[in-house]
Amino acid sequence: MTLGPLEYTVIGFRKGTFDGSIARELGKVVDQNIIRIVDIVLIDRDAQGNTAVIEIDAKEDPAFESFAPILENRMGLFTPEDIETIAESLPPETSALAILFEHRWAEDIKDAMARAGGFLVARAVIPPEVLEEVSAELEAAGTPA
Repeated sequence: MTLGPLEYTVIGFRKGTFDGSIARELGKVVDQNIIRIVDIVLIDRDAQGNTAVIEIDAKEDPAFESFAPILENRMGLFTPEDIETIAESLPPETSALAILFEHRWAEDIKDAMARAGGFLVARAVIPPEVLEEVSAELEAAGTPA
């Protein structure tokens, strides 16, 4: 099986605001075969800094129901060390959804690169906040974004 590039994203929530609605949006890109969820966990950090890891596929909680359809190809690749590193970065009284996903759209590109003797030189993700800042700067300078 060819895997496209893997990426992880961590989405933080203030205590008590996680409701599973993000699963519906993830489901849209999973259904379109743009990404595949490789692993997903919920990490909770209390006021004292203690953490708990909740495997979303093992829960009967209604907040996790919406995740069921996108977990069928889950591989569980987050290591305990990965989860510990993420948990340590969370402020107290925060939960985080850690999502490891495969870029399915890139599988054929990866194969074509290999056949052509090509290789990836660099890859970066530019956060939306940076794009908004650059767009605002361009607009202020009178340059179309």
